[in-house]
Amino acid sequence: MEIGIVGLGRMGANISRRLMRAGHKTVVFDVNAAAVSALEKEGAKGADSLKGLVAALVPPRAVWLMLPAGAITEGAVKELSALLDAGDAMIDGGNSFYKDDVRRAADLKPKAIHYVDCGTSGGVWGLERGFCLMIGGEKDVVNRLDPIFAALAPGAGTIEKTQNREGRDPRVEQGYMHTGPVGSGHFVKMVHNGIEYGLMQAYAEGFHVLRERALASLPADQRYTLELADIAEVWRRGSVVASWLLDLTAHALAKHKDLENFTGYVEDSGEGRWTVAAAIEEAVPANVLTAALYERFRSRIERDFADQLLSAMRNEFGGHLEGKQA
Repeated sequence: MEIGIVGLGRMGANISRRLMRAGHKTVVFDVNAAAVSALEKEGAKGADSLKGLVAALVPPRAVWLMLPAGAITEGAVKELSALLDAGDAMIDGGNSFYKDDVRRAADLKPKAIHYVDCGTSGGVWGLERGFCLMIGGEKDVVNRLDPIFAALAPGAGTIEKTQNREGRDPRVEQGYMHTGPVGSGHFVKMVHNGIEYGLMQAYAEGFHVLRERALASLPADQRYTLELADIAEVWRRGSVVASWLLDLTAHALAKHKDLENFTGYVEDSGEGRWTVAAAIEEAVPANVLTAALYERFRSRIERDFADQLLSAMRNEFGGHLEGKQA
């Protein structure tokens, strides 16, 4: 297939690369001309504007937005809505708020431009590992775009099949899912990120407890100097707390034993707040997710080793830098 990619940052550029590796054609645009030039050298067709990108695509067009949530995405959607034709599809693969998706789809409906929201997980590792996709939109449109999603998804890999899944959507086992109508993809991804906050906080606090055992005011025979990198490594192998986040934690601790490169200023990108707000709307107690979000707020006032480890994990999976622009 042929698809336009708007936004060539940490994930957008790799989305284009992974699609080209699968034989798809990409037309790319970014406000950073150097990012466009780099992908042109790898086989993409570059555009110097959204208008140029749309003109280079053959109808019915598909345009994938990989931009920061908020004003930047809103501006791109508005500009593209004036450029695209009936039957074209706009896919927001960033971390937009699901209620914004519902509004945008309604705004585009009179023009018969299809809107698809795609929660995209994979971070800077997506090129090699693939991207886990949670897709909201009209069934016929999602099915038409299936070759794009299939190429981006990680595939079944070596993960053992789950029993009793007969008759269910086989695409899920490939790492992508049509979650339902517009908004549902980003809603599922939002909760995914809220859970991520909780998991990261649990690892960070646990390793902080392990580290402090050597420093606490305890009898000498109860103080242990523990190798955190080795503990993370052994837990990766057969432990019930094994996960990709633990893999990344082990990697970070092996590189930086004392996490001296991280101050512990832990940013949040929005999805944790939205998840807590959704829980409040539904009157669902979300104690762990809420506490994990508040811990990130606290890290901006006073910081400790757990905050340094949180920051290191964010850098490992998403390339997130510390500071208010992370």
